[in-house]
Amino acid sequence: MEPAEAEFLAEQELVTIVPSFSMDRVHLIGGDLGPFNPGLPVEVPVWLAINLKQRQKCRLVPPEWMDVEKLEEMRDQERKEDTFTPMPSPYYMELTKLLLNYASDNIPKADEIRTLVKDTWDTRMAKLRLSADSFVRQQEAHAKLDNLTLMEINTIGTFLTQALDHMYKLRTNLQPAHSSQSQDF
Repeated sequence: MEPAEAEFLAEQELVTIVPSFSMDRVHLIGGDLGPFNPGLPVEVPVWLAINLKQRQKCRLVPPEWMDVEKLEEMRDQERKEDTFTPMPSPYYMELTKLLLNYASDNIPKADEIRTLVKDTWDTRMAKLRLSADSFVRQQEAHAKLDNLTLMEINTIGTFLTQALDHMYKLRTNLQPAHSSQSQDF
C-alpha cells in the first residue's frame, strides 16, 4: 500500500466543523451528512472538511487528541514503554498532516502539535527498526506487533518482507541437499 492510499483512508475519518452556511441533509453513498446550520457543529469526513475550509465555508474543530498537553503525554508514554502504545487515532500521522496543512489557523499551537506528533512518530519508527533488527538477527519466523498504525506498517512492510525472503533463501541454500542419485560400487 502506498502512503497516498493510507491518506485516502484517513480522509474518511470524521471531524467536527462549524459551518458558516445553511444546507439540508446531504445524502451520499457513504451516508448522510448534515444538516448544516451556521454556528452549529456537525461531524463530516475529513475530505469534506478540507474542501469546505478551502472554500471558507467552515471552521474546523481539532480532534480532542490534537492538544499539546495530550500529545506531550502520548510522546512521553511512548518513550517510556518498550512496546508500542495505542495511538489516539489509527491515522494520527495522516490526520495531523492534512489538518495542519489545510486548517492550521483553526488549530491552536499548530507548530507545537506538528513537532510533538513528529517526535512520537520518530520514537515509534526507532522502536520499529529495533524490533525488525532483533527479529532478523534472531531469525524468527513470525512476530506480533500490537498498536501499529497502517502508515507505520506500510513504512516497515517492504523492508521486512524482503528481509524474510532473503533469510528464507539463505536457510534453504545452507541446508544439506538430499542426494537423489544412488551410488553403485
